[in-house]
Amino acid sequence: MASSTEIKQAVLASFASSVDDAGEIDGVQVFYVNSNRIADLCSFLKETNGLQYDYLTSLCGVDYSDRIEVVYHLYSYELKHSLILKVKLNAKAPVIPSVCSVWKAGNWQEREAYDMFGIVFEGHPDLRRILLEPDWEGFPLRKDYKI
Repeated sequence: MASSTEIKQAVLASFASSVDDAGEIDGVQVFYVNSNRIADLCSFLKETNGLQYDYLTSLCGVDYSDRIEVVYHLYSYELKHSLILKVKLNAKAPVIPSVCSVWKAGNWQEREAYDMFGIVFEGHPDLRRILLEPDWEGFPLRKDYKI
């Protein structure tokens, strides 16, 4: 099992200009990632020996009023370690590359984040509402949503 320090060193060695160390939460390394590099980083994390993040545990949106964040929780079944990635997006036009090509589990999770927060996942194979009616207006988990 790779330590949090070893995971951090591997990520920063390959993505230093695109990743910021955000510390640890309960021993799990957290990174802030530039949105334009998220899919590349996720592919690297899945395919690199010693990392092997083969499972996207969860993907969610968070509205902080001034920005939207997408949070990815990753896990390696083979090596039994976790990682958290966070991406800050413009609140007025939250757009980020899809990770569906990396993990199939991203499909419905990205659709839910789109449905609830209006986050557009570029390259998603079927980005449409998943919980609400197709003609629903607005994004109910946004702080600026009016009932």
